[in-house]
Amino acid sequence: MKILLAATLLASAACTPVEMRGETPAASPVAATCSADSLGDLVGKRASDARADVMQTRSGARTLRWIAPNTAVTMDFRADRLNVYVDAKGRIERFTCA
Repeated sequence: MKILLAATLLASAACTPVEMRGETPAASPVAATCSADSLGDLVGKRASDARADVMQTRSGARTLRWIAPNTAVTMDFRADRLNVYVDAKGRIERFTCA
């Protein structure tokens, strides 16, 4: 009898409508934004971890993404990301923030 009662309660709980809540609040705006304006002197230099730290600090970017020739990248926009384009020899070609 107790087993039957427990099974009935579980079955009815599964059919109870779920309370819908309002929309999920939007994520807070990104505090850091990227600016590649001060990085022009690094074009033509060899890409390295040390330069990545310098580029990230000077640009204000939270993240950095290396983009080599024929590299697939996502198209999502991130105001806090610095994209560093390098040539086949690992030399920096240009920068974008996205």
